[in-house]
Amino acid sequence: MKLENKVAMITGGGSGVGLATAKLFLAEGAKVAITGRDGDKLRRAADELAGGDRVLVLPGTVSDPEACRLAVEAVTAKFGRVDILVNNAGTNLKERTPRELTVEAWQTLLRTNLDGVFYSIRAVLPQMFERKDGVIVTVNSVAGKRGNPLGGPAYCASKFGLTGMISAMANEERESGVRFSSIMPGEIETPLLEHRPSPVTAEARAKILKPEDVAAAILFLATLPPHVSVPELIIKPTTHTYF
Repeated sequence: MKLENKVAMITGGGSGVGLATAKLFLAEGAKVAITGRDGDKLRRAADELAGGDRVLVLPGTVSDPEACRLAVEAVTAKFGRVDILVNNAGTNLKERTPRELTVEAWQTLLRTNLDGVFYSIRAVLPQMFERKDGVIVTVNSVAGKRGNPLGGPAYCASKFGLTGMISAMANEERESGVRFSSIMPGEIETPLLEHRPSPVTAEARAKILKPEDVAAAILFLATLPPHVSVPELIIKPTTHTYF
């Protein structure tokens, strides 16, 4: 198995890409901790994963730096370390156009989508630096490569911020043994679609990425040998344009 004896922490692990990634990691032998704001959703996810003592549930929000620190401490206390961090937690709002955005909405998106990734990385880096080994995969978005009305300006700003932050970290710490990757999916059929201003039709849903597609790409990034690093990986529905 590709991840035997490895420990992974997945933020936003209660549904969508996070849950699909947890399933793949468990199947490959990893011990997995899933975090998220909704404790009940996480517990239902753990029941679905059926990983026994190889699954740890940690309710909490990534927008709180102390919660991120405590989550990493809890994973380390139970499993000994964190080998792989998957930054998957993210959100968007229906009221996302420039005319609709409020200060509160802007801050909510930036705190979760950008600040939360920094807090999680900051909490896990010291032990990875000490071991000179670690993989950090951040679920970004094609909205982090090009601004578009679909995501809205706050969402795009948060994802562009991720692009710059992860790229800078990867370049600055290239000799540390810690590898940083941004995976940039196009549209995915996840619960986040419910926050769209207009409902997504069944026909459109059938053509877009599934959580399992993105999870497979995350597994690929997490299982590369130590001398290989992928700074950015773009994955999109075949029928969608990119440029």
